[in-house]
Amino acid sequence: MTPTLNALLCLGSQGKPGLSALPSPVVTSGGKVTLQCASRMGFHWFILLKDEEGQPSWTLNSQAATCGVTQGLFPVGPMTSSLRWTFRCYDYYSNTPQVWLDPSDPLELLVSGLPYTSSLSVQPRPTVAPGENVTLLCQSRSSVGTFLLSKERHQAEFPISPVTSAYGGTYRCYGSASTSSYQLSQPSDPLELLVSGTLLRPTIWAEPGSVMPWGTSVTIWCQGSLEAQEYHLYKEGESRVWDRQKLMELRDKTKFSITHMTDVHAGRYHCYYFSPTGWSEPSDPLELVVVTGARSQGKPSLSALPSPVVTSGGNVTLQCASWMGFHRFVLMKEGESQPSWTLVSQSVPTGGTKALFSVGPMTPSVTWTFRCYGYYSNTPQVWSDPSDPLELLVSGVSGKPTLLTQQGPVVTSGQSLTLQCHSGIGYHRFPLSREGAPDPPRQLGRQPQAGLSGADFPLGPVRPSHRGRYTSYGHRQSPQSKGPTATHLPFLSLGQLPYIPSLSVQPRRMVAPGENVTLLCQSQSSVDTFLLSKEGTANPPLRRRSKSRAGQHQAEFSMSPVTSAHRGTYRCYGSSRTSAYLLSQPSDPLELLVSGESSDSRDYMVENLTRMGVAVLILVVLGILLLEAQHSQRRTPDTARS
Repeated sequence: MTPTLNALLCLGSQGKPGLSALPSPVVTSGGKVTLQCASRMGFHWFILLKDEEGQPSWTLNSQAATCGVTQGLFPVGPMTSSLRWTFRCYDYYSNTPQVWLDPSDPLELLVSGLPYTSSLSVQPRPTVAPGENVTLLCQSRSSVGTFLLSKERHQAEFPISPVTSAYGGTYRCYGSASTSSYQLSQPSDPLELLVSGTLLRPTIWAEPGSVMPWGTSVTIWCQGSLEAQEYHLYKEGESRVWDRQKLMELRDKTKFSITHMTDVHAGRYHCYYFSPTGWSEPSDPLELVVVTGARSQGKPSLSALPSPVVTSGGNVTLQCASWMGFHRFVLMKEGESQPSWTLVSQSVPTGGTKALFSVGPMTPSVTWTFRCYGYYSNTPQVWSDPSDPLELLVSGVSGKPTLLTQQGPVVTSGQSLTLQCHSGIGYHRFPLSREGAPDPPRQLGRQPQAGLSGADFPLGPVRPSHRGRYTSYGHRQSPQSKGPTATHLPFLSLGQLPYIPSLSVQPRRMVAPGENVTLLCQSQSSVDTFLLSKEGTANPPLRRRSKSRAGQHQAEFSMSPVTSAHRGTYRCYGSSRTSAYLLSQPSDPLELLVSGESSDSRDYMVENLTRMGVAVLILVVLGILLLEAQHSQRRTPDTARS
């Protein structure tokens, strides 16, 4: 006899007997049931009487049960739905067989077999804590006059409020016609109501992760106690146990396997375990997400605003956008199993939706690589394909590399261009980014040799799409120096503006250190801005607003005081305010010479001295020839006189 039945017998009536059906008062048509008549009065005999019948149906000698209770067990059946099955039981002593005491309360047996089935569900969930409220909902598509809720071994009523441990068990639901209340439908599927106890809650997790592509396999682990005998896995929104595992050996955890992940498996899960002292508290929720994969019609795009390069300690905005019109977007950081941020989307005027995520403050000791997903509100665990990965680069850790072009910062449209990034520090990678471009930085690199490293980025023939401001970075693999550092290269593409400015210098082309020099750029055409570029340097061109004087547009570039750094060849360009990267043809080159400190200025002085020396030598030779001619003329008369 089960402990539950023993307890019920021990709590039996002190007077009239109690009548119950085992295992349930609901019997399948054609089936049998055992009726138990029990009393604490120590009677010798029990009589079972069917209503509407004058004679006893059965008479049994009593048998001892427990706690001083005697009982009689009457097998009844087979049951048919055409009859009404209502019983009472009586008891009496052997010496007074005609003296029956008060009967038990009537017990009506219900026969299931009508040709329809009801469904049973529970709200808010099938696992609740003591004191909570639960509603069991029985439904049917057929015409039903009355619904009945049966709990195995016990009759129960619904709703159930507040819940206690006595309400834990397995329930079934039946429907009956209004014309025959004792004829029932087929039973619903069983619903197990679990009332959790005070045991420590288990831990739940998923391997290899909680965000899984469509069709892949995933394992859900539940870890509880070494005393656990059984584990249950529940999925929110489901009225039945999703899965259960009975332990055949002593272990503190078990696993639930999903071999083919689909949208059916996506959702929030809890697990529980049962021990000799009762049920545990529920685990924290595990949200299992399926990524649609090939079923998706498009993946979102992820970009950094204004740039994927962020100063150490700074913040950056990441934009996730899609033309699919997703209701929400999720941002995931590489290496983490839970979403970093989830945001409601906003509409885009050109169509689709987007979300803006504020990320930071940035630190160089962490890798910052992100992907984003989109999903609709009615399927929050079914995500789109991920965006392409976006790596954020943190600047400001060590020395800057150098970014150069062989042509300088200004190149001609159509000209083949290679950007060269070099450093005396042994960087492993050299990311190159363009300001305002949504694309992630290109990443190239050479293994450092003798402390030197670098990378060349061939951009091909210059096109309008290349216009912009470029930045290169040095990136080390060591955890102490993951962040890149930067130097900027303004990269300007020449257009076909129909004029050529002129470039002149005041007071002269050759100056000494400390003097003042002004380079004057002029044009007869209308010019908004003049730019002065120095060949062989990565420094940005100097810009000056154009001024109109005497029918000329001009700008002055003053250099004061002059140093050896100003020495070089300069060109002048004009540009329009409507297109900052569209320039005129260059002026003729102008070479500025600084005396006293450069090898070229010394060569210039040597050349002048050589010329002066040659001139002096010529004068000396001419003087000698002249003296010889005069001497010859004097000797001629003397010879004639002799």
